[in-house]
Amino acid sequence: MINEGYHVSSEGFRVEAVRSAGCEVRCAVIQGVCRSGKLLWIGGSLCLLACCLVAKGEENEPRQSWEGSGPALLNLFESTLVDVIAQSEKSVVAIARVRLNRAGEVFNLEPRLDPFGGLADRSAPPQPGDPDFIPTEYGAGVIVDAKGLILTVAQLIGEESEYYVTTCDRRTFRARVLAADPRSDLAVLAVPAEGLQPIVLGNAATLRKGQIVIALGNPYAIARDGQVCASWGIVANLGRKAPPMPTDRDPTGKPTIHHFGTLIQTDAKLGFLSNGGALINLKGEMVGLLTTLPVATGHETPAGYAYPVDETFLRVLNHLKRGEEVEYGLLGVQPEGLSFAEKAEGIQGTRVDRVVPGTPADRVGLRSQDLITAVNGAPLYDDDDLVLAVGRLPVDATVTLDVVRDQRRFQVQTVLSKYPVRGRKVVTAEPKKWRGMTVDYVSAVSSSPEGFWQFSRPTDAVAVVAVDEGSPAWKAGLRPGAFISHVENEPVTTPKVFYQVVSKHSGPVRLRLVPDGSENYQPVLIVEP
Repeated sequence: MINEGYHVSSEGFRVEAVRSAGCEVRCAVIQGVCRSGKLLWIGGSLCLLACCLVAKGEENEPRQSWEGSGPALLNLFESTLVDVIAQSEKSVVAIARVRLNRAGEVFNLEPRLDPFGGLADRSAPPQPGDPDFIPTEYGAGVIVDAKGLILTVAQLIGEESEYYVTTCDRRTFRARVLAADPRSDLAVLAVPAEGLQPIVLGNAATLRKGQIVIALGNPYAIARDGQVCASWGIVANLGRKAPPMPTDRDPTGKPTIHHFGTLIQTDAKLGFLSNGGALINLKGEMVGLLTTLPVATGHETPAGYAYPVDETFLRVLNHLKRGEEVEYGLLGVQPEGLSFAEKAEGIQGTRVDRVVPGTPADRVGLRSQDLITAVNGAPLYDDDDLVLAVGRLPVDATVTLDVVRDQRRFQVQTVLSKYPVRGRKVVTAEPKKWRGMTVDYVSAVSSSPEGFWQFSRPTDAVAVVAVDEGSPAWKAGLRPGAFISHVENEPVTTPKVFYQVVSKHSGPVRLRLVPDGSENYQPVLIVEP
């Protein structure tokens, strides 16, 4: 459709576009005279073509005009799509997950007919990459490192499974899971390949509604040969929320940060099993990673969704590429939304329902019924906004909160602790250790089955989460679950502080433990070198 009052003739037309820095389209106008008195179907595409031409221009370029026939400009638009897809599809792969067979299970395969119409005799089962091979689940991924690192969604990662990656040039590799993070729903696979073409990463923060995007994915497992499918459309909306899906393990039904409002919504959809594909702009930059998370819960199946490539996305990706755990900040409040009457009065923010003792929120004096209106200057409008604003930040980040209490406005600053991520994490990087033991934030090991944190344990300490059997720490009597409050006479409240303090000692080190109520409790343990 074109704007009312504008007409396009079949013999010629003129397209004018104004572009600002960053290749963003601010205005696209089609002008002409309809000599036949009818609007042509081509008119609707010309608006898109104007955007395409502007996006391909140089930054800070002055006002431009393009004149020509309808077919000529449409051909240019078509060639732009073809070129962008041809360049980007080399960085998108098909992924197959195969659950390991158990004793007594029948091997899963498609029947194939011989040349005479009978069932073909098979001396061996089909292998990954064969057209008859049927995995447990199919998806897609994008190449993020030339040495064989593939980014996909963590939904694809399962128990006791093998993974196979097929590239655009039809090579199939067995992959291993390097790292997976359930809170961002991102995972990285590693394949033994060299010379792959990494996807070019863009910036989803610059996206606007109406911007043209292209989806490259693997719908309905069509791309078994690595030849991904393409679709194009516009950005329909931004900051969408995945619908909650409560379970016994997570009654909130919001296990990822995307449940609080991060998703890109687009009509450039590919359908089921497009998980892990790329959403790219007309410059060939990936601005989103396709997901069927909302579709899996029966929400808006006609729409397409993607995780935005933003600052949080890049931070998570960098950790996963190194095989590391991804850590998220924890404030320590349980928020609640404002009442209908408060919203009608124009009150903006989120109310504090309760403050968890010993958390960063408690340390700066936040109270129940305080109204938090902004985090680091960004305004809040509901309780999900607070969870998202804090949850995107890393551990030890300093946050500034705008607070209203009894009609009085003030600001507080605090340093975030660690959020206890639930779900299946995969971490292959060796954790930091001291004399055979690993410590972590107390908040990270205090997750309750009800989905909130029950801090019946001390918070001015670090928690022992792992001890190598036979190590100096093990011989000293340290076990997972112990809490250390002091190294020699110095208090330790975070892992960073703990490792800094112990690094200053080369001989025997005294660790002061927090009482745990057991009969075998010892207040001080000496760890030998």
